[in-house]
This record gives sequence, structure tokens and C-alpha cells, in this order.
Amino acid sequence: MAYNEAIDHQEWADIYQRLTYWELEIDRTENKSMQEVLDTQKTEANANFAKFIKENYLDWLNEPNIDRPVLSHQVMKQTVFPKIKPERPLFFVVIDNLRLDQWEVIEPLLTDYFNIENKDTYYSILPTTTAFSRNALFSGMMPQDMAKFHPELWEGEDTDEGKNNHEEEFLRENLKRNRLNIKASYSKILQANQGKAVLEQFSNFLNNELNVLVYNFVDMMSHARTDMKMIRELAPDESAYRSITTSWFTHSSLFELFKKISEAGADLIVTTDHGTKRVNRPYKIIGDRNVTTNLRYKQGKNLNFESGKVFEVNRPDEAKLPRFNVSTSYVFAVEDYFFAYPNNYNYYVNYYKDTFQHGGVSLEEIIIPIIHLKPKR
Repeated sequence: MAYNEAIDHQEWADIYQRLTYWELEIDRTENKSMQEVLDTQKTEANANFAKFIKENYLDWLNEPNIDRPVLSHQVMKQTVFPKIKPERPLFFVVIDNLRLDQWEVIEPLLTDYFNIENKDTYYSILPTTTAFSRNALFSGMMPQDMAKFHPELWEGEDTDEGKNNHEEEFLRENLKRNRLNIKASYSKILQANQGKAVLEQFSNFLNNELNVLVYNFVDMMSHARTDMKMIRELAPDESAYRSITTSWFTHSSLFELFKKISEAGADLIVTTDHGTKRVNRPYKIIGDRNVTTNLRYKQGKNLNFESGKVFEVNRPDEAKLPRFNVSTSYVFAVEDYFFAYPNNYNYYVNYYKDTFQHGGVSLEEIIIPIIHLKPKR
């Protein structure tokens, strides 16, 4: 019934949290008869949420006095920097690609070590990919401004360079811009040995006022599920996907790090850069060879597709996105659609159907958990 009323961004966050709550409740029951009802509600919610984003997203970025959610580029300034205290180190942990439901299954494991000071959400910018969302998170800038003011740090779509190689530099610039002359560290954990190294050097982190750590496992898991048949069989649905997340976290160096943070009496903020959406419906699109390969958004010129079930941005400036040539446009998939090219269409559809992707518009990709935890010690 809520979808028939005018819903604002906070109410959408509440609806998503309620849907997630019931998903986890059904997980705990043996009788799954209500699962189909919930799936239908979630599908309907995402269809309505896509309309909401189409109607409001560009206004959030261009109308100064409008009511809007906290967006990726505002998180550090509004949520993280105010929590920095000279006498107590703050740990800011970004778990790449972590959805709200995955956080909810991790959270009970932390109750022996932390009290939840504040549990909130923010909205990822578009595209909901690491290159855009996480760079915006650390830099405090929208992609258009990153490309304009820091061309040496921003990697465009036309380069083969890693798009997130300069996160630390963006973070340092952000601290400088906000006149925060503090001791801060930045660590990116891509492999198990890097996680162990963080634990071994933990005492050094306690000398800093801010420690930023990025953990990439969940992102790698979603990509592995696309590429490896074995992972698909281990995580055939959302419930199993959450279960794998819990199993990983229980045995991870990240859990050990959280325990150490609690023992040290330090504060902790946990968040992510964007979520991920399980896609099932192909959407035909045609473009030249320079069009981006992402399945949930396309950026390029002369894009040809059936309009309607997508969010089109024909003027990138309005979405604060870089323009690579005069006719650059961006198109975002909504709900559970994914883009597919007409050549090799059937192969493409069979390979990517029922995989977890990100870059587009859905509750799961855009509405991000951000949690402030205080140690019990």
C-alpha cells in the first residue's frame, strides 16, 4: 500500500529495511510458503523505486534547497569526519559490494564486542560501481569534478588502468580540503596475506586518529559467482549468498580486526560503496566498440535501445558525470534487467542470467548501510 503514496528517500530506506527484515525472518523458518509473496513485493518495490530515482535523482544533484539523502560524496564530511577525536582512534572500514542483508547477517556476530551507536543508510551515486561510488566516497567529490580538478588521479572509461588506484590520494585531498591536519592511514585488503599484515601491524594503527581500510572479498565473491560454476552451485539464491558471506566473515581476518578494535577501545564505522543486484531479465542495447562493458550501465555515444525500462541521462553534466565526447550519454538498467548485445545474444543471456551485478538502479545497489559501533570494553 505504501507505493500508492508519495514516498520520500527516508521512507524508501525504511521500506527496504522492512523487506530485508522479512527476508531474514523467512530464512529462519522451515516453511518457505511466504517467500513467493515477499519476492513479488520486492519486485514491485524495485519497479516503484526506479520511478522514484528517475523523478528525483537529478534534482538532488542540481537543486540546492531540496530534501535529499546523504550521497556517496557527502559521507566522509557528514558522517566520518565529525567522529574523529584526538584521543581515540577511529576505524572506517569499507567492505566493497556489501548489501544491507549481508550486513544484517554479520551484525549478530559483533554483539559481544560492540554496541551499535547509530545504524543508518545513505544513497550511492550512479553508476553504482566501485570506480564511481568509492572514488566519490573517498574524494568527497562527484565524478565530473574529480575528472576536472584531478585529471592525474581520475581514470576515464577509455583507459585500461585500474579505476581505483588513487583512492588514498583522493582521501588525502579530501582531508586537506576539510582542514583536517591529522594522522591518517589507508589500507586496501585484496588478499588473505594483506589481511594478516594488517593484524600484525595493528598497534601502529592506534597512533592514528583515522584509519581507513577497504576489504574487497564480497566484491570478489559476486564476480566469482558469475565466472565459476562451483560458486553458483554453492550460492544458488539470495539466502545461500548471505550464508556464504557469514561463513567468510566468521573465519576472516576482518573479524579478527574488529575484535582487536574492540579490545583497543577504538570507535568503528562500517559501510560499503554500493550493493549488488541479482539480474534475470536481458535488455537489448546496441552501441559502438567503445561502449562500457558493465551489464548494469552503459556509457558511450550512439547508444540504441528501447526506451522505457531504463534510466537515461542524455546530459551527463546534470548527473555530475564526466563527458568523454560531445554525444556521450549514460543509460542505467533498473529492477533486475541487464544489458545484452544482439550478437551472441543467447550465449550472453545464458551466461549472465541469475548473476549478481552492479552499476544500475535498485534498492539493493543504491541504499547503503552505514553503522557506527562503540566498543563494549
